[in-house]
Amino acid sequence: MIKVTKFGGSSLANAEQFKKVADIILADESRRYVVPSAPGKRFAEDVKVTDMLYACYKAAISGQEFEKKFDEIKERYNGIIRELGLDLSLDKEYDAIEAGFKGRAGRDYAASRGEFLNGIILAKYIGYEFVDAAEVVFFNEDGSFNAAMTNQAVRDRLENIERAVIPGFYGSTPNDTIKTFSRGGSDITGSIVAAAVKADLYENWTAIVADPEQFKRVINNIINNSMKYMEINNGVVEVHLYNEGDDVHIDISDNGKGISQKDIGHIFDRFYRSDTSRNSRTGGSGIGLSIVKKIIIDHGGSITAESIPYEKTTIKIILDRYKEDKDEQNTDSRG
Repeated sequence: MIKVTKFGGSSLANAEQFKKVADIILADESRRYVVPSAPGKRFAEDVKVTDMLYACYKAAISGQEFEKKFDEIKERYNGIIRELGLDLSLDKEYDAIEAGFKGRAGRDYAASRGEFLNGIILAKYIGYEFVDAAEVVFFNEDGSFNAAMTNQAVRDRLENIERAVIPGFYGSTPNDTIKTFSRGGSDITGSIVAAAVKADLYENWTAIVADPEQFKRVINNIINNSMKYMEINNGVVEVHLYNEGDDVHIDISDNGKGISQKDIGHIFDRFYRSDTSRNSRTGGSGIGLSIVKKIIIDHGGSITAESIPYEKTTIKIILDRYKEDKDEQNTDSRG
């Protein structure tokens, strides 16, 4: 099996996040190709690296001193390298980027360096080969995406590479100018790579804002109750996580006893119980699922249930996807 896996900026904002991403990738040997974004915000008041690059480039082409701004960008990456304990220097890349800014290489070039540098670090950390997207993702002279040429280039390049990191968001034109995708950049790159290598699965890992202990309580409660009250042999519990628009969906399903139609609308009500249905999962006091619902609502989400007894019962949770800026797509066209 071949999986292509994409990680957004919030998932790669600092060394601690890098470690989590590495654990995810290396836990499944079929995750052979990885598409990273640039570092996002580490905390609410932080600045994304992409916005730092935009500001630095603007200063450079305006004739202002930009070295201090560029030093701050370098320190973001150098800090990640230090904390990961890597034997890696990006000095050559920094020099090339600084020269590109002085030579007015373009706003797209400036923005793309966030993914470029992050890709180099991630590849080094997980032991994958780094493939510069500019060498395999192509645009036409008019700026339109050249799908046929890109598909062939990605396929040819990765044919003999077992595992690789390909940074998202950008490619190149026939005159070697860097060009970025207009919107959804890194996700588009992930889809391109997945199609070219005929991946069995394309994974787009998404961050949500949640209290980790409370959210763990929600998931554990639902899964433990599914297992405890299934009342069949060889029962199965499945968890599916997927994106839909600006939402993250978490579906937890089992093939157990299920919930009757007269009870299903009440299982999240405090103290509601029915010995004939699965809402006995709420526990001795009948408050388990009501607490689960409160936690999800407090996180701005929703929770519902669907059930066909002894066939499939699903608890469905919907939460907002994490957005580093509300107008992100309008400011830097990223995915």
